[in-house]
Formats: sequence, C-alpha cells, structure tokens
Amino acid sequence: MDNDTAKISAQEIDHETTKEYVAQDLEEKIEVVSSQDGSQPELEHAANQSETQQRDLEIVRTETKDPMPVPVPRSQRRGLFGRFTLVAEVEEPKHYSRRTKWYITFVVALAAVAAPLGSAIIFPSLLQISDDLGTSPTITNLSAALYMLSMSIFPLWWSSFSETLGRRTIYLISFTLFLVFNILAAVSKNIAMLIVMRMLGGGAAASVQTVGAGTIADVWEVRERGRAMGIFYLGPLCGPLFAPIIGGALAENFGWRSTQWFLAIYGGAVLVFLFFALPETLKATKPPSPDAEKDLPSNGPKLTRTTSRQSVQRKTARYIRTTKRIFLDPLKIVLYLRFPAVLITVYYGSITFGSLYLLNISLQTVFSKPPYKFSTTLVGLTYIPNSIGYVLSSLFGGKWTDKIMAREAKRAGRYDEKGKLMYIPEDRMRENAWIAAFLYPAALIWYGWTAEKGVFWLVPLIANFFFGIGSMLIFAMATTMLTEFMPKKASNGVAVNNFVRNIFSCVGAVVAQPLINAIGNGWLFTGVGCIAMASGVVVWAMRRFGPRWRQAMDRELDKEG
Repeated sequence: MDNDTAKISAQEIDHETTKEYVAQDLEEKIEVVSSQDGSQPELEHAANQSETQQRDLEIVRTETKDPMPVPVPRSQRRGLFGRFTLVAEVEEPKHYSRRTKWYITFVVALAAVAAPLGSAIIFPSLLQISDDLGTSPTITNLSAALYMLSMSIFPLWWSSFSETLGRRTIYLISFTLFLVFNILAAVSKNIAMLIVMRMLGGGAAASVQTVGAGTIADVWEVRERGRAMGIFYLGPLCGPLFAPIIGGALAENFGWRSTQWFLAIYGGAVLVFLFFALPETLKATKPPSPDAEKDLPSNGPKLTRTTSRQSVQRKTARYIRTTKRIFLDPLKIVLYLRFPAVLITVYYGSITFGSLYLLNISLQTVFSKPPYKFSTTLVGLTYIPNSIGYVLSSLFGGKWTDKIMAREAKRAGRYDEKGKLMYIPEDRMRENAWIAAFLYPAALIWYGWTAEKGVFWLVPLIANFFFGIGSMLIFAMATTMLTEFMPKKASNGVAVNNFVRNIFSCVGAVVAQPLINAIGNGWLFTGVGCIAMASGVVVWAMRRFGPRWRQAMDRELDKEG
C-alpha cells in the first residue's frame, strides 16, 4: 500500500485538473452505462474506461517532456564551418527545447521564401525584359517556366547529398550559389544569359524545399510535426504573396534588373543568417566499434604487393563509385514513386500545386485588364487573400491534424512497450482532408466564373481566400506524410514531391495563358476544379488501403537497407 501511494505521489499527474477530468469522466461513464438493476459488470467497465483515460493523461504528460539535450563540443560540430554556429549542435536533435525547435523552424522557413520569391518576382516586369533585351514575350516567359522546372530537378541532388553531407553544408553551398547566380542574372547582356542564370538560381534556392522539410523531421516528434510543417510551409507560400508586390514596385521605379539585385541581397542576408544561426540537425551515425574495425579487410597485412593493373583497377572502381554517387544515385529518389502510398500522396499534392500556379497567372491577366484595370502594384495586392488563407491554415490546420492523429491512435489502442502512443502517417488524411478536398476545388470554380463575368473585385478574391485555406491543408498534410513514410530519409520523400509538383507548376505556368485565351477563366477553372474534386478519391484510397501499402513499403525499404 505504501509503495502504491509513493508511486502515485511521484507521478503528480496534472493535480486538480486531472482529478476533475477523471472524476467527471468516471461519473459520466457510470451514469451512461448503469442499468436499472445496478449490475456490477457495467460499473467495472466504467472504471476500466476511467483507467484508460487516466493512462492517456499520463502518456500525454510523459510525451510532452523531452530529455535534456547533450551539446556536442565546438571542435566536434559537423557541417561546413559548424564551429561558428551560435546554437550548439546536440547529439539528439529531437531533445532541443521547444523554444529552440521553433527557432530552427523559423530559420528554415525564412530560407524557404527564396525560391518562390524568385519565381514570382519577375512576373510584373516580363514586358520590360522583352523590350530591354529585344526578344518576344514567349521567349521571356521561359525565364519563369524554366525556373520552376529547375526547382523540380535540382532538389533530387540536394536531398541525396544532405543525407550524407548533412543539412547545414547543403544550405550554405546552395545559398552561396543562389547569391552568385542572381548577381549574374542582374547583369545579363542577353535573354539566353538571363534564362540560364535564373534557372541555376532557382535550382540552388530549391534546396530548402526538400532539405528544410528534412530539418523539421530531424527536430520534431511525429506528434507535433504537423503543426511545425504547417509553420514551415508559410515560407514557400509567402513568397507568392510578397513577390508580385515587391517586383512590381521595384520594376516600376528602378527597372527589371532591380528585382534580381533584390534576390541577391536577400540570398546574401539569408546566407549570413544560416552561417551563424543554424546548427547541423541530421542525427549522427555511430562510428564502427574497434572490434568491427579489426575485422575490416583493409586492416590486414601491413606489407602487400600491388601490381600496376590492380592499382588502376582500384582507382577506376573508386572513380566509378564516386561518379555513380554524384550523378546516378540522386535519380533513384524518383523510384520511390513505385510505392502506391507515396505515389498517390505526391499526385494529390501536385494537382493542388499546379492549380495554384494556374491561379497565379490568371490573377495577373484578369485584374490588369478591363473591367478591373488595376495598376501593377494593385495586381500584386490581389495575392493577399490567398496568403491570409495560407497563414490561418498553417497556424491551425497543422495542430488540428496532430490532434486527429492522437485521437486515431487512442481509438485504435496503439501503444508501444513504453506506453506511448504510436502514430501512423495515413491518419493525417481524415475529416481535415475531406474538407480540403471539397473546399479548394469549389473555390477554384467560384473564382473562375466571377472573374470571367467581371463581378465586383472582392467576390473572386474571397474565393481565393478559401482556396488558400483548402490548398494549404493539402500541402502541409502531403509533405508531412511523406517525411513519415520514410523517416530515415525524410528529405528524399519531399524531394520526390517537389520533383513532381514543380513539373505540374511549370506546365501550369506555360499553358495557363493560352488556355485562358482559348476557353476563358470560367471553363478553365471549372475543369481544373472538377479534376481536383475527383482527385479526392485519394483520401478514400489512403484510408482503405493505406496500412497495407505502408507495411509493404516498410518491408521493402528494410530489405534495401
């Protein structure tokens, strides 16, 4: 009896709040299940339910406490110039304090603004570029379309290298390149130079879209990752908000080259911030034990004879392995699409992302012409409703998803040997996904016809607000699920997602204007909305087949190593 009392006293489970909750829950259970004859089994059932609730409270309280982080000595910090970071690297990144985790999330979100900022900042000045460099608008549009294409391809390499070189090294290298390429774009002498430099700059900045999601997965536990990923995604989605406003104002006052100088300045500022503010977060692998090293073939006889042919063969094999690792291994990331769970998640996110870029092009066209006739600066302001939806969805949608996951885990009784809840990725697609699956396609149809008929400007922009909410729920949900399908290679899952969705956005940016000219905004967005709504079958498929697909994928990935 004394041991039990001491145990309860040591746990201190939320004091009066827990007592009140458990007592109230027990009272409600007894009131509901008690029969007229006061049968004892039903009372015992109520007590058992109360014990389950109390265990859940204990688990929640235990899970919210992380162990104290163990700092890595400055001389042993990893990553390029790792010893200069002001935030210490720790042995287990998930043990950082919540304050530090949110700080790291903010840093990578700030870096993630660069790529979409660069893609959209040039839109208001496309005609200026055509006149200044003496080329057609169609050729000039390639500077925007190929920028998006590079954002889909380059992350495959950034993601692959980050899993071996670490996150910090990739951040510093990619933003150094982003700075250089934007300076060269700003001084371009012809359209070919501008297109190439912008394409390379976009590929460099795109590193954060994959490596940044990997950083979030490094530091946040699954139970809180949905909210963190939502906040991180504010960075990439705020780019389209600020870019047209900044680009329009700069181009109108200083010419189109000022937009590229602005990107160079932003990239340089982010580079300095990353240099001093971001530690390495990829968890270190343990070195082989001394006993294992003794068994390695390289530790054989000290004196050996090697023929010239053998030496050449070894060097050639080493060069082949290095070349394969640099050029071919990153392409293997695309093979993750063979898994149905990954494929349909990527498809759903890509359909949503492609519709976003169709909408971005349409806004430029619709509000710069009659009956609206907005100035360049006012056209940029029309992106604000979307972004307000993104912000609200990021702040509340991720937290909502995390609660859904916890609810589903408790309902299924999934606990590990330590009594902690066990989460599965497909639980993120529940009622939140169904709401989003209806909301953003309906908003697209709403926008298309009100813009087509020239309805008062506020009406189509309200539709864009709801599009922002629904699409952001999909973006954050899909990205977070992909990091959880492949927890050991989180950035690879996001790289696959970016590869496919940026191809969709590139195609959307190229075909948007011809389609609007051919069939109008009403029918275009009706068609896109219907495709998006039909794609909601992904939510049903994930709920129906998701566990089976994930288990098969886990088995195959375990075999691969």
